[in-house]
Amino acid sequence: MRLLKELMRVATQHRAFYCYVLLSVWIFLLIAGMYRYMGNVESTPGGGSVFGPSSSGTASSLGGDSSPSSTAQRFAKYRERCAPLAQLQRLDDGGILEGWKLQGVLLVIRHGDRGPISHVRSAGVNCGVSGGSDNLVNRYRSFLYNSSSSASGSNHMYLNKVGPFHGFPLLPATERGCPLGQLTYKGISQLLHVGDIMHQVYAHPLGLMLKPNPNRASVETTPHTLLNSDEVVVFTTRYRRTFQSALAMLFTLLPADKWLALNVRESHSMAFCFGECSCPQSALLRKRLEAMGDKQLLKRGDVLDVMQWIGGTILQHTPNGISNPFEVVDALLTVLCHDATLPCRRKKALSTLKPIRKNSNQELVDVINIDQDETAANLMQEAQTQVEPDSPEVENGNPSVQADEAQEGCVEPSHVDTLMSFADELSQRSAGHSYYKLSGLLRSYGMIRHIVSYMLKMISGDRTKFVLYSGHDCTMQYLTAALGIITSQGQTIAYASRLAFEVYRSEAHTDYYFRVVYNGKDVTQQIDFCEGGKSLRVTRDSRGNKADLCPIENIIRFLHEDYFSPLNATNFKEACGAVNPPKTGEF
Repeated sequence: MRLLKELMRVATQHRAFYCYVLLSVWIFLLIAGMYRYMGNVESTPGGGSVFGPSSSGTASSLGGDSSPSSTAQRFAKYRERCAPLAQLQRLDDGGILEGWKLQGVLLVIRHGDRGPISHVRSAGVNCGVSGGSDNLVNRYRSFLYNSSSSASGSNHMYLNKVGPFHGFPLLPATERGCPLGQLTYKGISQLLHVGDIMHQVYAHPLGLMLKPNPNRASVETTPHTLLNSDEVVVFTTRYRRTFQSALAMLFTLLPADKWLALNVRESHSMAFCFGECSCPQSALLRKRLEAMGDKQLLKRGDVLDVMQWIGGTILQHTPNGISNPFEVVDALLTVLCHDATLPCRRKKALSTLKPIRKNSNQELVDVINIDQDETAANLMQEAQTQVEPDSPEVENGNPSVQADEAQEGCVEPSHVDTLMSFADELSQRSAGHSYYKLSGLLRSYGMIRHIVSYMLKMISGDRTKFVLYSGHDCTMQYLTAALGIITSQGQTIAYASRLAFEVYRSEAHTDYYFRVVYNGKDVTQQIDFCEGGKSLRVTRDSRGNKADLCPIENIIRFLHEDYFSPLNATNFKEACGAVNPPKTGEF
């Protein structure tokens, strides 16, 4: 009894405290219930059309989960073409093989991340590196800012060497911007990381860290040094993005004095054809391949609708309508590659849009223009002209654009899935078609000849150890198609992609071989003249990993004897002058 009385007394004294606790718990439960109710209301799908407002009314819905992590997971496959840094890794890249000496490397790269090729609504999109956290970017930028000329006081922000690239900027104009067709700071970061991988793999086996001449006095690190290193040869097209990509990659590959001594040479063609360029047959093959793609697009009404919706939302100016899915994909990548929110638009009237046809008489040739791009979208647009709505071309398989009244709403993840999956499917079908390989053979003939000539120099004791071709996606499309290299992405080439030709000499028999590595993966066995028993399998490292080496004479024989066999010709002139391409089926 005494204990019970004591408990009642304590409870009476703290009655107010218990009331406050109970009241707080009740208020907390009430607020939690209200938030849950509001969340359920917002996530309930609306009953509007597919291209109407997003279910939240202000931002894109992601089904049950709209968190940034779920967005990244859903679009991870599409972002592979953006080349996130985690994707840039050292895998099967060689450098040191047991019993073999690395004689030289020829590396073909695509430039890094760039702004779109068409004017897009990119407000709020950050194309830079987050928070200055990339140490390689900080080191590169600091080097360029701090290394100044003792003679004039100028810095390295512009190339001051005499030549075709005199006055070219070495860095993008803005840190966060997405300038039209220009390299971004994210692109600089990608190539610096690629160069760092190449440094780990090739710098020491090739002796690139050694001084060019030990007896020479120390090198003055000025932007207009007259040193000429023949160990490293650099070719790039006359585009800022390829020029800046080349120098960024070489900065992390080479010592500072060799980087300053570089002489950059110009390629007048995106195919690096070096004289073997004009080829009407190649243009005809590409046009027929594009016509097949147009037919596939016409069969997909859902893709056409999505293409109009996304294009009308993202693209700023479309006076000739929207008929090219790759142009819309390129604009969409500005959003996807930089983790931006899917865009929305307000209701406004659209004028009647005219269909577009391609001028079959205009040859698709490489025209060097700093603000021009290499993408399939651009190559298709080069040969487009307007026709009236009642033109027979509209009925003969060319995508046409219907007049539409734009709705208010947002680009939804489902729209992205529809367009990007179609683009991936078309890319795969195109890459598997015979016209793709035949066109690649014709367009890359000059480049393959150039590569083989440098291979012969490397095995004959020439000082050249590293050759870089800084190009575009079409550069690598032509080359991989000609060699028969097939990737999981079809004809899609990711930013900062690399294709390496590694040349080796046997320490036992003094025989010369080479291997081909695409984005870190050994693809030597995919090449027709290297597959199966035509190559030599050797041990790559102490863990027992293997590497395939192809004899140098195989590629020489291919170039001189078998190259034009698929085209029923014996030389470049004959193959390019054929009246009609070989007949083949559709996709």
